[in-house]
Amino acid sequence: MAWSNQGGGSGGPWGRGPQGPQPPDLEDLLKKGQERLKQFVPGGVGGGRGLAIIGVLVILVWALTGFYQVQPDEQGVELVFGKWVSTTQSGLNYNVPAPFGEVFTPKVTRVNRVEIGYRSDGSTSSSSAREVASESLMLTGDENIIDINFVVFWTINNAGKYLFNIRAPEATVKDVAESAIREVVGKTPIETAIAEGRSTIETNTQELMQRVLDTYGSGITITQVELQKVDPPAAVIDAYRDVQAALADRERLINQAETYRNSILPVAQGEASKLLQEAEAYKQVTINRALGEANRFSAVYDQYVLAKDVTVKRLYLETMQEILHGMNKVIIDSGAGTQGVLPYLPLPELARPAQSATGGTQ
Repeated sequence: MAWSNQGGGSGGPWGRGPQGPQPPDLEDLLKKGQERLKQFVPGGVGGGRGLAIIGVLVILVWALTGFYQVQPDEQGVELVFGKWVSTTQSGLNYNVPAPFGEVFTPKVTRVNRVEIGYRSDGSTSSSSAREVASESLMLTGDENIIDINFVVFWTINNAGKYLFNIRAPEATVKDVAESAIREVVGKTPIETAIAEGRSTIETNTQELMQRVLDTYGSGITITQVELQKVDPPAAVIDAYRDVQAALADRERLINQAETYRNSILPVAQGEASKLLQEAEAYKQVTINRALGEANRFSAVYDQYVLAKDVTVKRLYLETMQEILHGMNKVIIDSGAGTQGVLPYLPLPELARPAQSATGGTQ
């Protein structure tokens, strides 16, 4: 025991060696107690009766030591002969006094934290944290290596289970956290883990940790899993960033091309639709004109069949009217030649109006 080498002896807590302190004399203590009790009890007491009263008082005082106070942020764990018998809540409670009984009152509302992948020195600066590569490096679902630092926050929900079902609670939480996040990350591609999948990893890791700790009967509640860093390993992070920049440039160029396509394609489709409509309109006009001409020809032909001479003369007159309309004309009667008269054509006069008309247009 811890007292075996104290006082130069080895006989117990009082050191019963030749140089250790001597134990108190029980008879002297009882006599002193009787003398003090006589001062309060009138008429004095006999020896046996006084010892009984003193014994009762001692037992009463000893029994009163079994009362204990549990604070609002604590739970009381009562032990009798080393066995956990009950868990009590805040307030005044009672348990069998020592040495037969014992009470533990751990803080159950305090939020504890476990750091995985790094160790901080208590400062707020993340650059001062010490990396622990054996904890932070893990394999993703697409067989890439990723560097993850995270913090687990936990509280006690059952003090009895917390004290007696697990031997090292903080180490247990740390080991379960490492195992859980490696399982979750092992099913997640690296692109998802680094980008939009962070919250999913946190949620899945917390749920998996809670299930495992519940199977242990740990009495622990995982309140939060918070990722601090999710990066490729330091040896390849520069190359990885170059790849990500190239992928971002590719996405940007694809988006620009899509934007240009979306701006040009509707215009081209509109032009094509316009051309089709114009062609359709031209087709209908041409067809209608051809049908009209054909119908007109059919009507003329029908009249021609009924009266050929009249129709021929009318067509001749209409044609000559269309040709000679607006021209200077000299009409010579066919009978003038039979009378010996020489026809005279005033060509200079006919040409002069034509020249004046030409000069006027210039």
